[in-house]
Amino acid sequence: MAQNPTPYAELNELLQELTSKAGAILGDAFVGAYLQGSFALGDADLQSDCDFLIPVSRPITADQERALRELHDEIPTRPGFWTQHLEGSYPQAHQLRALDGLGHNWLYIDHGWRQMQWSTHCNSEVVRWTLREYGVTLAGPDPKSLVEVVPAAALRARMRRDVPTLLDDLATWVSIELAWGQRYAVTTLCRMLYTLDSARVCSKKAALLWAMDALDPRWFELCHQAMDGRALGFDPEDAATPDAVAATIAFADYATDISIKLE
Repeated sequence: MAQNPTPYAELNELLQELTSKAGAILGDAFVGAYLQGSFALGDADLQSDCDFLIPVSRPITADQERALRELHDEIPTRPGFWTQHLEGSYPQAHQLRALDGLGHNWLYIDHGWRQMQWSTHCNSEVVRWTLREYGVTLAGPDPKSLVEVVPAAALRARMRRDVPTLLDDLATWVSIELAWGQRYAVTTLCRMLYTLDSARVCSKKAALLWAMDALDPRWFELCHQAMDGRALGFDPEDAATPDAVAATIAFADYATDISIKLE
């Protein structure tokens, strides 16, 4: 187990327990445990999920799945902060290695949930790139030995597909008429545009700072507002202003135009 993989002692203890218990459940199918997402890219804070991957060398058995479901059902019932903020998947290692593994469902626990799902949520170009280039090893081999290089063209192609549908995709689980959802939409669009530009992945904070410097100045205030509001977290009673919603929709159109021009 890596020493102090995050700045938060409570989270480090939880990750140590998760790694140990998952390893015991999976036995010799356990390949390793890793952080990706914000805690790998940097700039993680108390508004971040803790994104993990625990690859397995062969399909998870029914008994193993049952035990993992029990573990992830129990963790959020505990007191503490980070027990509510784990999110991650248990990919088959051969499906994780290359992009021909896209589309496979992996056993997944969503942020704040107790019930695991079979989902493609973590099975993406972005997750592979982040794990390979910046993944934090909790246990197991160097992630570069598990994941092939993700081509720049593949990252850019994914962004060109995802940018035009982002607001519709978000609408399936959060409204941009909520202040949190509106800020999340702006931040995600900035991250996508950064990846289109650089063929790299960056943190939310880094993407907003980049956007305020690199994009048309008319979007500066919108991005600045998203950064300033991040510390507010999620509040279901906090509505976005009509002007912020309209600006976010216009920003999504702007991002879509850029994605089309770069095809």
